Amino acid sequence: MIELTIEDEIARVVLNAPQKMNSLDEDALRGLAAAYTEAEGAGVRALLLTGEGRGFCAGRDISGVDPATDDTQGYLDGTLAPLLRQMSSFPAPTFAAVQGACLGVGLGLAIATDVVYVAENAKIGSPFANLGATLDSGGHALFTERLGAHRTLDLIYTAELMSGAEAVAAGLFSRAVPAAELLDFTVSRVEKVARGATQSFVASKQLVAQIRDERIGLWESMTAENAAQTALCATADYREGFKAFQEKRTPRFTGKG
Repeated sequence: MIELTIEDEIARVVLNAPQKMNSLDEDALRGLAAAYTEAEGAGVRALLLTGEGRGFCAGRDISGVDPATDDTQGYLDGTLAPLLRQMSSFPAPTFAAVQGACLGVGLGLAIATDVVYVAENAKIGSPFANLGATLDSGGHALFTERLGAHRTLDLIYTAELMSGAEAVAAGLFSRAVPAAELLDFTVSRVEKVARGATQSFVASKQLVAQIRDERIGLWESMTAENAAQTALCATADYREGFKAFQEKRTPRFTGKG
């Protein structure tokens, strides 16, 4: 169900249950958490998350769920939320290639990823009106912040889905590309970033998270930037970057502190 390969300091995590559009039960979520833990332990410099088949992830696997006995709180708070936090704080740049359905938990996986490239014809939104449920996995925060309250509730009430192109135009994700080009495009970006100055990327990742989660303003953010820049001065990649610039050559970063 969850496949992990590590090569050239890049982790590739694949949701591999195309027969059910990569929908995820609790065991799959635990497998995904284990894959991220292993990738972190391996010290990878970038991570790519993909879904096999026509869809990225259609959400929670509810094929065997009985609403009368379902531990919804346990699934969401006990298993899903810790996974999304783990994904969001992964100590290297993370990317997702999203095609087809990206709904519910699948949307949450995308939200927890640093950079998301989507197929132009991907399907993104809230189908929960048809289930008597509500949008979860961080969807309310993402949609309200990027789309505003009116558009968010429109999508929730009507269960209409946005295409990948519409979602990117609205500022939800990074870039939309033709479906046939999505994986190659994303892999090329991941490979490039994996050769970069990893610690500087992680510093920016942490700064962006602080601005997003703590709502800090310009001057407090600048203070945090200055502290991060000062810390980076002690790294080998910082010294290599300056030396390469002065010698007019391409830097050779190791990603180490």
